[in-house]
Amino acid sequence: MAITGIPRTNPPEMPGPSGFPDWSHAAHQAAKAVPDQAVDACWRALNHLSAAQLYLTDNPRLARALRTTDVKESPRGHWGVCPPVNFMLAHLGPLTAWRPAGSELLVLHGAGHASPSALAHAYLNGTLHLTGNGPGWSMPELRALITGFPHTERFGGEITPLIPGVRHTGGQLGPALAIAQGMVLDAPHRLVVPLIGDGELETGATSAAWLARRALAGSGGHGAVLPVVLANGLKMGGPSLLAGMSQEEVHSYFTGLGYQPLIHEGADLPGFRRLLADALHRLRPLGESGRQPVIVLTMAKGHTGPKRAADRWIAGTPAVHKTPLKDPRNNDAEFAALATWLASYRPAELFTTQGRPTDLVRQALPGPPRAPETARPSAPLATRGPQSWPDVSSVIRERAANGAFRLFSPDEIASNRLELSADGSLPPWAVEILNEEICHGWLQGYTETGRDALLATYEAFAPVNTSLLVQHLKHRRLRHLTGQGGLPSVNYLITSLGWRNTYTHQNPGLVSSMLETEDGFVHVYTPADTTRAAAVLAVMLASHDRVNFLITDKHPGPSFPPDPFRDELTDGAAVWPHLSHRGQPHLILASAGDIPARELSAAVTLLRRSHPEIKIRYLHVNDLAVLGPTPHWPYALPERTFTRLFGTDTPVLMAAPTHPGTVRALLAARGETSRFHVVGYREPSRPTTPEGLLEHCGLSAAALSAQAALMIKERSG
Repeated sequence: MAITGIPRTNPPEMPGPSGFPDWSHAAHQAAKAVPDQAVDACWRALNHLSAAQLYLTDNPRLARALRTTDVKESPRGHWGVCPPVNFMLAHLGPLTAWRPAGSELLVLHGAGHASPSALAHAYLNGTLHLTGNGPGWSMPELRALITGFPHTERFGGEITPLIPGVRHTGGQLGPALAIAQGMVLDAPHRLVVPLIGDGELETGATSAAWLARRALAGSGGHGAVLPVVLANGLKMGGPSLLAGMSQEEVHSYFTGLGYQPLIHEGADLPGFRRLLADALHRLRPLGESGRQPVIVLTMAKGHTGPKRAADRWIAGTPAVHKTPLKDPRNNDAEFAALATWLASYRPAELFTTQGRPTDLVRQALPGPPRAPETARPSAPLATRGPQSWPDVSSVIRERAANGAFRLFSPDEIASNRLELSADGSLPPWAVEILNEEICHGWLQGYTETGRDALLATYEAFAPVNTSLLVQHLKHRRLRHLTGQGGLPSVNYLITSLGWRNTYTHQNPGLVSSMLETEDGFVHVYTPADTTRAAAVLAVMLASHDRVNFLITDKHPGPSFPPDPFRDELTDGAAVWPHLSHRGQPHLILASAGDIPARELSAAVTLLRRSHPEIKIRYLHVNDLAVLGPTPHWPYALPERTFTRLFGTDTPVLMAAPTHPGTVRALLAARGETSRFHVVGYREPSRPTTPEGLLEHCGLSAAALSAQAALMIKERSG
């Protein structure tokens, strides 16, 4: 997915529903100011640039007859989705330019395959920078655009935030509609238009998102989402399921979901402008009752491209997905088809000899770019410090009181023992829906637009979002490279842990997958008790540019002395003096997480009874990410600190709430492969009790004490 648009410099204060912009009036104003011929010219310009990027090395405006030397040896890229995407961009440009004062319009690409469109759009908007002479319109810039495509190292092969104007990375099918919904929450001034491929309708995330808006009823004053389904008939390799439905069935499908479908073929450009104005007239804030409009654009995939080359039929086949003409430089029939195809856009009417869009095209463009929206700063919760020891629920309530905050949960707020109001009711800023992917999409959209959010879920169900999180980490990494840091962190509260849950609810796999990425944005917090967990959560909610996971048991457990916690929070790990001997230890015990801390600290008591001569150093790891080495982990323990805590040759017994192999991998990357014995979750072969699971994994106090004694014996022997 990717977002393009021209946001206002300073977003207005968030008004109530009465402050919802009059987008219908904006559409009528745009229709009066921008003639149909300009929208058509803009669409042709986008189509021509998209096709030229795939095929040309020179002659970008066909100022002379096309030559084989103008054509690339190996055309690459995706064509099929570009025409309907370009059609929408051309129609939304005037609306963006004439949008209501104080409003914002964003376009979100549901798939990453439209990168030629995104680059073409950035060029027409004058924001692309390729030649080193600054962004803008010029023949060198235009040549660089088409010659260098796909610009793999510069922008990536798909839509990424490295492309100017793009604020979300493409390639992850499904969550575009949910992310769009998250973007407009608490933002009445914002309209988001997600462009959703008909193949995406087959994904679970998109299917659930249509219904998900009902969960937002009564949750505050929001902006609007205008979904556009690009019903082009084809997925990558064959017909989409939507293509097998009649127009009546498509209408019934969306009507049954609570929408007002507006279906249009696309060839009638003036008719589509009227339909768009009608859709905006019907538009209402997300969360309000009543039918929302959805536009179904039934434009064939690869529309305006070649229908055939010699005896090979192209239109309506999977060949249009990527490059419909495979080798026009060396195939005469394909070369003729390419020349006819590009000439059909009449590019000399669209671009001047200086590479500038002509006056006709410029009438339909969004206008000069403005500075990106400034993210609303988080509340300064981190300054409270651990000494105040609030509980997790009060941290959430206090953060919510400061505004621009949302809690999302898959119908598990009460089950996770979060108390969000005095009477136990669900406050407007907390939303439940029984779908982890939708919760993540809302979270992602909300944080992407500069607000703080938290997703609270069961440990076992969180791994459903692994792919979404990996994709988002890629986005954050690329965004950071462009200097666009400062986004609020993505925060997960993982509770209802498998250590106390039933067999089907035991799976700590999400944090294992996140740590395996070796991504420095990732933090996996494993505090030892609830007061520490609350302080960690406050820090998470005040942080930026991180993807944070807090693992904490929802059941009450023992509390530990607070003195070491400041070091746990600052360094990621600290020695617990009350459980440690002075001097050189025989054995180092390390816990990560509250249940391991409970069991391992109890094991210390057993060891002191059975082996009073053993000297122990006990430490707790508050963030598993600090165990990894630099430079993969920028917040890793420095080597000197690691040595001070863990020594150099002393055996270490470590108890963790995750799969032990994940922790071993972090330590092995530091060169620690033999002296660490890590105990963690091991899949049981059958259902068992919480006590039985601890025994099975070697994580009970008795099992840990026995393992410690064995390690001492092996060392002395």
